[in-house]
Amino acid sequence: MIGGGTALAGVLGDPVRHSLSPAMHNAAIAELGLDWAYLALPVAAADLAVVLQGLEAIDCRGLNVTLPHKQAAAALARELTPLAQRLGAVNTLVRRDGGGWLGANTDVEGFLAPLRGLAAREALVLGCGGSARAVVAGLVELGLGRIRVAGRDSTRLGRFLASCADWAPGLEPLAWEPGADGQPDPLAEALAGADLVVNTTPLGMASGGDPAAAARSPLDPAQVALLRPAATVYDLIYIPRPTTLLRLAAERGCRTIDGLEMLVQQGAASLRLWSGRPDVPVIAMRDAALARLGAP
Repeated sequence: MIGGGTALAGVLGDPVRHSLSPAMHNAAIAELGLDWAYLALPVAAADLAVVLQGLEAIDCRGLNVTLPHKQAAAALARELTPLAQRLGAVNTLVRRDGGGWLGANTDVEGFLAPLRGLAAREALVLGCGGSARAVVAGLVELGLGRIRVAGRDSTRLGRFLASCADWAPGLEPLAWEPGADGQPDPLAEALAGADLVVNTTPLGMASGGDPAAAARSPLDPAQVALLRPAATVYDLIYIPRPTTLLRLAAERGCRTIDGLEMLVQQGAASLRLWSGRPDVPVIAMRDAALARLGAP
């Protein structure tokens, strides 16, 4: 029961009302016996700084940060973990003993959780937005021999690679377009050789305002057919389940992973940081997320 001593935690974003994080975290908080309540807190970009000050003033126990605030929150944090500083983005804010917020990034830990033990040499990352930075950091940690990043906008792709150059100097840019007549298609070659393909784009995500959105895929059936059946395809999207990309990949015989486990594991890592408890109930968090999605 919420009472006068109940502490607040939550997730900041815009929009954020669709978030599964309250269901996940409140299930874990109840199992841990903490007198906390976790809320989705919609915050406009212009209000982020004052909201963080206010939440610190009322002794908020911890915050998750989602789009579009991850980079802005990093700039507003009093201190950053080495990983968050390297990525220039945070998804977790932790209260500092001396005041202010410590900015951390648990997205990398969440991304890697389903990949532990994967034997892979070559990876192809589709997209070069904010999510791709955490993915690349995870792939570097896995020690892959070759990581290619495909982007449709060559200028944006160049900026992305330049921003990762200090800690991922071996990244290879890949034009996400057909090769010239008579020339090899670089994307086709990358797909044929990849052990792991990761979609970081929003293509294929369900949208209430666009009924056709969930039927889209970053790769068409002919491109998916280029994959080796031994390859793993990881789509950061988890609504719908499966995405069109993962359905096509499964039909090809590939191992498929969606983004729900990444969401659960990054959330569990955040709760460990806030609570100091190593026994965060990941199963309860996963079950709550699945129940919220209406999964069997």
